[in-house]
Amino acid sequence: MSAEVICVGTELLLGDIINANAQFLGQQLARLGIPHYHQSVVGDNPERLKQVVEIASTRSPILIFTGGLGPTPDDLTTETIAEFFDTPLVERPELLRDISEKFAKRGRQMTLNNRKQALMPEGADILYNPAGSASGMIWQPRPNLTILTFPGVPSEMQQMWRETAVPYLKRQGWGKQIVHSRLLKFWGIGESALAEKVASFFELSNPTVAPYGSKGEVRLRVSAKAEDEAAAVELISPIEQQLCQIAGQDYFGADSDTLASVVGHLLQNSKETLSVAESCTGGGLGEMLTSVAGSSEYFSGGIIAYENRIKVSLLGVSPENLNQLGAVSSAVAQQMALGVKQRLETSWGLSITGIAGPSGGTETKPVGLVYVGIADPDGTAESREFHLGQKRQRAAIQQIGACHALDKLRRKLLVGK
Repeated sequence: MSAEVICVGTELLLGDIINANAQFLGQQLARLGIPHYHQSVVGDNPERLKQVVEIASTRSPILIFTGGLGPTPDDLTTETIAEFFDTPLVERPELLRDISEKFAKRGRQMTLNNRKQALMPEGADILYNPAGSASGMIWQPRPNLTILTFPGVPSEMQQMWRETAVPYLKRQGWGKQIVHSRLLKFWGIGESALAEKVASFFELSNPTVAPYGSKGEVRLRVSAKAEDEAAAVELISPIEQQLCQIAGQDYFGADSDTLASVVGHLLQNSKETLSVAESCTGGGLGEMLTSVAGSSEYFSGGIIAYENRIKVSLLGVSPENLNQLGAVSSAVAQQMALGVKQRLETSWGLSITGIAGPSGGTETKPVGLVYVGIADPDGTAESREFHLGQKRQRAAIQQIGACHALDKLRRKLLVGK
């Protein structure tokens, strides 16, 4: 028994929107212990959708559709599925009433095209949409085949899934054995280097360990099958401890942790504050820090010193160093960190200066060269040089550079624990 996800919408094929529904459903099916081997994306075309249904219905007993339930002519999911299974559509009075009441509550008049959203294949159960007009269905058009349809709007689909679909699937016997995962995150070590260190763990069967790489960050997903989440956590915990011990300070957090949130937690624990001075990242480092709720308790602010005269006037950077060494240099990074710490009166000062590209690089200072400066509570400043690669996109260099800055501070804070 397995489930297959079919996402309907030409906008998905064109890349106009990210397919968040497929990601969400993949995660949710794993939590219910429902095997999930196939996903399909198909445009708003009845014949192509029928082809997908024909293939999917022969290999998966649960088909989950998202999209194509709206009132416009290109919303054809319900009609096409009914036609494929040679079943007539019938107007459901209770569904029509639900749609009418929603429009009335919003002070709007229901238009004629919304009436098509009250049509369901004969024999289908309504999967009500608490928020929108596009309700779905739960239908068994033939033995050993269940179809669930959802609107494409992620917030509506997710609410319907949790409130209606999950209880239904559990009543069918699913969810007795769940898959629970823990995502371990690492910075400062490459995917291949970490994989070599923990290679023996990849041979485990329950829990399993799998590596992932993403823009400088390396991840290990540890997944376990068990009767409930508590039992799965019990299986995962000893493996997680061993992996973290092997990785040492390269491990920084798990699941929803970010470098910024971990740095914030360490600053809070030590009752210290931070300010930042940015050049090549243009505020990206401050944005990462302030994306964490409660960051005002430890993050005082920052100075975006893009032009050299701002580095001199606001951060106290030496004009001689700028002339002789350039803005992208170890000395300037240290002076920027010390300058912002003093200017904003914080415990720590963190700075970043570099060449994000795509132009501006030289033979001695190529695109991707970044210096991170850090000033500690004692007023001592140091810097670290990073070469992030000349072929990377500007945004990637800025993001990875900011993450290196946070990681450098994280490691300094860990030493002081």
